[in-house]
This record gives sequence, C-alpha cells and structure tokens, in this order.
Amino acid sequence: MFHLFLAVSQGTIQSTNIMHGLAAIGAGLAYGLAAIGPGIGIGIIFGQAIQAIARQPEASGPVRGLAFLSFALAEALALIGFVVFILIQYTT
Repeated sequence: MFHLFLAVSQGTIQSTNIMHGLAAIGAGLAYGLAAIGPGIGIGIIFGQAIQAIARQPEASGPVRGLAFLSFALAEALALIGFVVFILIQYTT
C-alpha cells in the first residue's frame, strides 16, 4: 500500500485512476457487508417461523404473516445497502 501512495506522490500513477479503483472496492465492500446482516436475519426469521409452526400448527396463519412482514423489513436493509453501493460507485 505504501508503494502505491509513493507512486502517486511521485506522479508516476494518476491519482484519479487509483481513486476510482478504491471507490469500486469500497462500493463492493459496502454492499457485501450490507447483505450479510439481512441474510443472517432472514435465515433466523424463517428458521424460527418453521420451528413455531412445527410446535403449534394451528398458529401457522399469524406466524406466517409475521414471518413475511419481518422478511420484508430485513430485505429493505439489503436494498438500502444496494442503493448505497450505487451511490458510492457513481458519485466518485
């Protein structure tokens, strides 16, 4: 990493190319990290819903409704992360 900054300071590499590259790496990391949380959350939501329905089958209607509502809220976080990914990538 130090060699990269040294090359930029000496003028052998243009800093705009490096900044675009670092922005692309940052955007990829932002979306990747933003997708981890909702992925884990959705797995927990549906795992617990299946367990609740297996224990008490007559409550499957309300449990299913709450599971899908929770899924939608968790998925919204992933979509917000995708928007941030697009904003980071195209604003630099």
